[in-house]
Amino acid sequence: MYKHILIPIDGSSLANSGLEQGLALARELGASVTVLTVYSHFHMPSMETVQLEGVRQVYEHQAKELASSYLSEAAGKASAAGVACATELRESDTPYQVIVDVAMTHNCDLIAMSSHGRGGMAALLLGSQTQKVLAHSTLPVLVYR
Repeated sequence: MYKHILIPIDGSSLANSGLEQGLALARELGASVTVLTVYSHFHMPSMETVQLEGVRQVYEHQAKELASSYLSEAAGKASAAGVACATELRESDTPYQVIVDVAMTHNCDLIAMSSHGRGGMAALLLGSQTQKVLAHSTLPVLVYR
């Protein structure tokens, strides 16, 4: 059935739950996984950019370090589950697009991800990344809640 599953994570407890469920699915199917995390660019206010340059560098370093720790922990969980795992770290302000692009370029045949399950006006206002992946992906998407 599925041979290569993309599992996007963001470090939240909900994403970790989705990771565990995705790894269990991969183990049952004998599939490999790629675990992806995307962190945002640092946005500087238009004024005082010279003074904030140091803040940008600190942010970028800490964001990469934190995202890398999520991926390292995920790789450890995959190893413990006996699932072949690759990891991917990206920087972007459009995580849903990175998720779709990585799934395609890594020849994944399923995206398994968590959703906060917001509905109604909250979903419209917050713009769920999961909803955007569902709208833009040509691959099947399994959503854990």
